[in-house]
Amino acid sequence: MGYGLLAGAITAEIVATISMKYSEGFSKTWPSIVTATGYVIAFALLAQALKTLQVGTAYAIWSGVGTAAVAVIGILFMNETFSVAKAAGVILIIAGVLVLNMGGAH
Repeated sequence: MGYGLLAGAITAEIVATISMKYSEGFSKTWPSIVTATGYVIAFALLAQALKTLQVGTAYAIWSGVGTAAVAVIGILFMNETFSVAKAAGVILIIAGVLVLNMGGAH
């Protein structure tokens, strides 16, 4: 259940971050509302997920997957530049999340 809540938190955070781009500095109403709502949902779901997941692992997954996903979405759909450095960064983020998960609970 914790990982399902975490997946929802990640999805809400990604939607909120992408919407923030379209809010144009919070000058457009609907993207601004989606941004605020998305972050409230993301934090609420993350808080619920932390009832059963370790905070370090959950936060690493939440922030890492969100960061990597937004970077890829920016490149694929928002005309952001692609570079070897960006690709390496995304790979390192994913690798870091995997290493934290392999640490496991004792």
